[in-house]
Amino acid sequence: MLIQYIQAALEKAGYEIIDDEEPYYGEVPELEGVWATGETLEECRRNLEEVIDEWIIFRLRNGLPLPRIGEHIIKEPGNIVVENKSA
Repeated sequence: MLIQYIQAALEKAGYEIIDDEEPYYGEVPELEGVWATGETLEECRRNLEEVIDEWIIFRLRNGLPLPRIGEHIIKEPGNIVVENKSA
């Protein structure tokens, strides 16, 4: 599911406090250009989730590949696979 891919990406996110009106900054290093800010950590996380969703839609609409996130990979639009390493 797409939700599993987004959740896996959020688990890879890194957060820090910056000197800004929205001091919480988060990014997913595996997803180039995906970052967000917020007034609170939770707001930053919600914003980051929205950015990830929009980033995925943009890449799929433009025929761009999506990187593997842990064991989650989208091989083609609408086909999300969780690989089983023990099989």
